[in-house]
Amino acid sequence: MLASYTYTPLEFKIPAGTSRGILTTKHSWLITIQKDGTIGTGECSIIPNLTPDYVSNEQYEKELEAITQQINSSELTQENASLILKNKPSLLFGVECAFLDLQNGGKKIYFNNNFANGIKSIPINGLIWMGNEEFMQKQIAQKLKDGYTTIKMKIGAIDFATEYNLLKTIRNQYDSQTITLRVDANGAFSPQKAPEILEKLAKLSIHSIEQPIKAGNWQSMHELCTHSPIPIALDEELIGVNDRNKKIELLETIQPHFIILKPSLHGGISGTKEWIELSSQRNIPWWMTSALESNIGLKAICELTAEYENTLPQGLGTGSLYVTNFKSQLKIEKGMIFHSKD
Repeated sequence: MLASYTYTPLEFKIPAGTSRGILTTKHSWLITIQKDGTIGTGECSIIPNLTPDYVSNEQYEKELEAITQQINSSELTQENASLILKNKPSLLFGVECAFLDLQNGGKKIYFNNNFANGIKSIPINGLIWMGNEEFMQKQIAQKLKDGYTTIKMKIGAIDFATEYNLLKTIRNQYDSQTITLRVDANGAFSPQKAPEILEKLAKLSIHSIEQPIKAGNWQSMHELCTHSPIPIALDEELIGVNDRNKKIELLETIQPHFIILKPSLHGGISGTKEWIELSSQRNIPWWMTSALESNIGLKAICELTAEYENTLPQGLGTGSLYVTNFKSQLKIEKGMIFHSKD
């Protein structure tokens, strides 16, 4: 067995405004595992200041070097990867994908299911990036034109009054039966300010708000979830919580209305499956979101999502963000992503 890695940066078509600043380049590495002429490929993708196992490109490549050596010496295997890399979610995701691809014949098929075979499509939301009012308004118009029925808008970047008016404009044109509105605050509001924000958003029939306050304030988040007029979804809150008992404690303490899962941030494939198991036992719905992976990582996440019967729109429409991307048969039409057979 021979493992190696390659740095494969992606350039954004338009600088992407996130809660962690403006991204112009997406740092990404492909890890490959070769055995008997078959090559399995996985993607290790990071977001600076958010990915817990990333500090710098130099540090990350040292980690990848160590991992490939461990695979080559059979110290790290498909069976023990989730244990050895438990606290390194982006690296674990790439390694898990490479092993799964190798297992399935090196065809970049990670889960041989109806999505991978072009039979099943997945509903997705249209993401509105942070920026000035004109930029966000233009994105909204395009997403509606493209046939999306669920729109997700980042809030907390510009002044809330402007963001609220953008949401109000959409709602004045389309009722909640026609267009579902989600918002993502990325922890932008204080526990004191958040209740007022939630009350205002409730007037617009908002489907849910992601992470209204910063992660780590479990009791404050529980209070918000208990009294909020709109459902609250956890995202950043789940990062770094990799122990099963700690996951149970978080879910039972906060009692969120939804959780949002990103395999590269939330424990790789194995950690994500555990979150789904534990949240489902507590009747907490979930949806999946990419962490801006290339088409390789995105396809793996789509196939993982398709392993479950989940009718909620997922956050998987990120493959068209880049100037160049890996060739892919992933297609998006009218708010649905699917793997084209053509």
